[in-house]
Amino acid sequence: MDKPPICDYEGSDYQESFWENGERAYEDAVEAIALQRLLPPSGKHLLELGAGAGRNTLRYKNFDCITLLDYSRSQLLQAKEKLGNSRKYRYVAASVHRLPFTAGIFDTATMIRTLHHLADAPAALEQVREVLCTGGVFILEFANKRNLKAILRYLLRLQDWSPFTREPVEFVKLNFNFHPAEVRKWLRSADFDIQRQLTVSHFRVGFLKRTLPLKWLTSMDALLQYSGNIVQLSPSIFVRASAHGKNTSGIKEFSFRCPSCGYSPLADTPPEVRCPQCGHVYKVRDGIYDFRLKDK
Repeated sequence: MDKPPICDYEGSDYQESFWENGERAYEDAVEAIALQRLLPPSGKHLLELGAGAGRNTLRYKNFDCITLLDYSRSQLLQAKEKLGNSRKYRYVAASVHRLPFTAGIFDTATMIRTLHHLADAPAALEQVREVLCTGGVFILEFANKRNLKAILRYLLRLQDWSPFTREPVEFVKLNFNFHPAEVRKWLRSADFDIQRQLTVSHFRVGFLKRTLPLKWLTSMDALLQYSGNIVQLSPSIFVRASAHGKNTSGIKEFSFRCPSCGYSPLADTPPEVRCPQCGHVYKVRDGIYDFRLKDK
């Protein structure tokens, strides 16, 4: 079984209920602005970690190839229905903690609204670094424990946990908020150089979203995002980091790695991919590679 525990969206209507019908137009718009500011102008192969139903995938239009990774197969099916059968996209069901890719094969990776579901965030960041080539760009979004609302609630004694301490807070099972300084420490430990930080979703308050026009909120948030390198008090933070240290510069040819034993490269032979070293067989159905490790 995959360890640590997985937050699985299998069978969920998350895209529809949370994004399309959940009054999240403001959050979606300001996240799109942050992504546009941090993404390289173009690239060869991007890994979208926690891709879900493909909400952000079309925003990576200047990349030659995009690999969508999510633990939920049903979310990837929704993404595939949205994006079609273009050879530009590859769909992979797998755990972020056990990435099924050969080291150094991506030049860019994004992880948006995913880190907060990971019980061992530092280990996941090390996995991301492993599959990026040296000089590759990593764009990370995470939920900020030290946001203004949490600080006010703590000072007014409306919550028990302190937003100033470094440890993550699990406010709902497998939903974590992180201290910005701790996330920066994890990134540096994983051989990333932090290049830029943006603060996002400053006005994530129901009353404001219902009262003020979306255009106003988006414009004000876009201006405040530039404060990210100085102070981080928003509920969401975007970081652009560059991979250094291990792996060679220059992207390698794409290939899979066995998430069970680490053997690579695996022969890409749908409808199944078999590891010659440990014997694991990974199914390929409906164009989705399933590298999730399950109890036999």
